[in-house]
Amino acid sequence: MLWACILLPQLALDGVLRRHPDPGAPLALVDGPVQRRVLRAVNPAARAAGLRAGQSLGAAQALCSRFAAVAHDPAEVERWHDFLAAWAYRYSSLVCRTLPSALLLEVEASFRLFGPWPRFEAKLREDLEALGFRHRITLAPNPYAARALANVHDGLAVTAVAPLRNALGQLPVERSGLAPEVAASLRRMGLRRLRQVLDLPRAALGKRAGPKTLAHLDRLAGTLPTPLDCYQPPDEFTSRIELEHDVESSQALLFPLRRLTGDLAAFLAGRDSGVQRFELRLEHEGRGDTVVPVGLLAPERQPAMLFELARGRLEQARVPAPVRGVRLAASGLPPFVPAGRDLFDTRPQQAVPWEQLRERLRARLGDDAVHGLVVRPDHRPERVVQAGDPPGPRRTAGTAPPARQPVPSRPGWLLPQPAPLRDHRVEILAGPERIESGWWDGDVRRDYYRLRTSPGQQAWAFRPAGDAPPEGSADGFMLHGWFG
Repeated sequence: MLWACILLPQLALDGVLRRHPDPGAPLALVDGPVQRRVLRAVNPAARAAGLRAGQSLGAAQALCSRFAAVAHDPAEVERWHDFLAAWAYRYSSLVCRTLPSALLLEVEASFRLFGPWPRFEAKLREDLEALGFRHRITLAPNPYAARALANVHDGLAVTAVAPLRNALGQLPVERSGLAPEVAASLRRMGLRRLRQVLDLPRAALGKRAGPKTLAHLDRLAGTLPTPLDCYQPPDEFTSRIELEHDVESSQALLFPLRRLTGDLAAFLAGRDSGVQRFELRLEHEGRGDTVVPVGLLAPERQPAMLFELARGRLEQARVPAPVRGVRLAASGLPPFVPAGRDLFDTRPQQAVPWEQLRERLRARLGDDAVHGLVVRPDHRPERVVQAGDPPGPRRTAGTAPPARQPVPSRPGWLLPQPAPLRDHRVEILAGPERIESGWWDGDVRRDYYRLRTSPGQQAWAFRPAGDAPPEGSADGFMLHGWFG
């Protein structure tokens, strides 16, 4: 087995920056009691202004008067850790998130699907950069060795036991994952590299450093099997963004909305699921939330599509008060089945698939404005085709179409209500075709004819059953439709 470690050295700060409207402005995470607030982490803009982690808040404000100070929230860090574990579940069924600010993935079983490690690693980095999380990635034959190597290296891949011992031996003692007091004690003994520690007699090292140190060294070498608690993604998704100030315009909500729908799409991809319904909750101060439901006719997980649909619903919603926070919640996530596509698709590149166009129209115009046509088993022309549910996905490739049965010719334009045919001369082209039905809710007995009118149009008209038409005259005909 081969394990990849994704180390997230700035998880708390990255979680704040990716939801900040201006991540390029100076920003710092602050921590500690109210009387002794200190900077926990700073972004590059704040570092350029002279701010450093460990500074007191007062000293930082003296150096830079304008920077955003955000309180460090350990619960929020845990939520980001869970979110990234759900994302990583897309690439491996064995994902461990028990180590702080790190993810461990068993990746050797996924090489057939995602390609060899260099290509696989590039895909992981591409996703993490798109999500906005800084990272270091290493590969090793066991998870604990991969985690220790990530303390020093980025991009190192060790696939065999022999080179693993050499790579571990070069680690500084204080960066090898040993307890801080043990690492300090070993340095006082003149041991700087882990190789020097591994070369010591095991019994003597156990007496000086304790059995926990020996167990840690054995886990690094892979000789002490230690089970890991593997992550299982939840069955629902919830995410929230708190706004810095009151927002009264729906346009100002588009940035957090894009982040929330993008996070939902990443979560769904990890579970190999889609979403058919989710809710946006607009939080107000001093009153209840405004709930904006977003429903789809088929499961979807494309981030651009989810954002477009949520945006359409949000623009139609009535917001009674300024918004202080936005929450997205989705549950009941069904499996996602991509729509079949032809191998040689002749559609223009900018063309929108029918399923996406349908959902966009429903989001913009309302659910009742877009509907399909349903064919009903009724011989009466005015009742054969009626408005019904919007049409579902098109027939998948490889499914044979149903056999076509010969049917009588019907006009392409059917009038809402039959009307008397006004013409001085008509010519009968076909007919009569008798339609007799509806004894249970209004009996219909008609003889239909295809006629050519004096201007040359072809009409579909009827007379009472058994009533012979006069030669060349339109008297008594009721017009019901026109042929194209």
